[in-house]
Amino acid sequence: MPAHAKRPSRLHRLLSAVLLLGLLALLTIGQRLHWDDQLRLLWEEQSVDEQTRAAGIWLPDYRLALETTLAGLEEDETSGLTWNPLTGTLFTVTGQNPQLVEFTPSGVILRRIRLDGFADPEAVEALGDGRLAIVDERRHLLAVFHLEPGVEHLDLANLASYDLGFAAAGNKGFEGLAWNPQTHRLLLAKERDPQGLFSLPFPGEDGTAGTLEALPEQPLLVRDLSSVAIDPRSGHTLLLSDESRLLVELDLAGKPRSFISLFGGLNGLVRGIAQAEGVAMDAAGNIYVVGEPNRFYVFSRQPDSTRPGTAP
Repeated sequence: MPAHAKRPSRLHRLLSAVLLLGLLALLTIGQRLHWDDQLRLLWEEQSVDEQTRAAGIWLPDYRLALETTLAGLEEDETSGLTWNPLTGTLFTVTGQNPQLVEFTPSGVILRRIRLDGFADPEAVEALGDGRLAIVDERRHLLAVFHLEPGVEHLDLANLASYDLGFAAAGNKGFEGLAWNPQTHRLLLAKERDPQGLFSLPFPGEDGTAGTLEALPEQPLLVRDLSSVAIDPRSGHTLLLSDESRLLVELDLAGKPRSFISLFGGLNGLVRGIAQAEGVAMDAAGNIYVVGEPNRFYVFSRQPDSTRPGTAP
């Protein structure tokens, strides 16, 4: 037998090494992107009964209902979003030119309020009692105020503000903010390095904020946290990730319950949401998303009539 037939050729060994390295690289990337966690949750979703689905948000039932632009904000970079049940409108903040913007569920802008003294507003939230709260990521603080009719600008120096810590976080601070009316706490999402969710007991207008508490770590399925919202019906939490292009539902224990991708071709999206920066949810279950620079999306729940146990 020829000598070259007794052992693999150098080319064969080289190809085997390249394939092995490629596989290891794919596994490493998949772990960093949480593909393993996503596949596990996708498998678990198949066995969830209809009653459990109906008790939460259940993102796989959601489809795009509206996609439009927020006119005039092309150069302003929307970031953060909240639904205000008292006005039936949405609010977002912009980072490039700091301002607070109110608009309708169909994307019609009603007013723009200049934010003086803010460096990098990243999140806004309606607290349910007429107050709004804004997180300034670069200044690591939370500002709270009443927005009066006819106001054209707000000065940070005149607003109640609270230090959120993490002074060394730079531009990797808090990007998400949500109000939980049942617990009277704010939920804050730190983007990354380290990524995490935090709870802040928040009082009435005459009190002081409590102590920021880190919530127990969970596999959140995402590379970063861009925004959070709380479903007023179930109390479940929505996580929005820009880098992973995902919406994730967390149950009351903080564990992932369902998710959908924000890539084009899925869930009614023709084009994907390239830079998703804010998410909000109303009492009817509609989900609103803003993306840079000024894109606006509405997702509505449309149960799959072909699934067993679902009414036609």
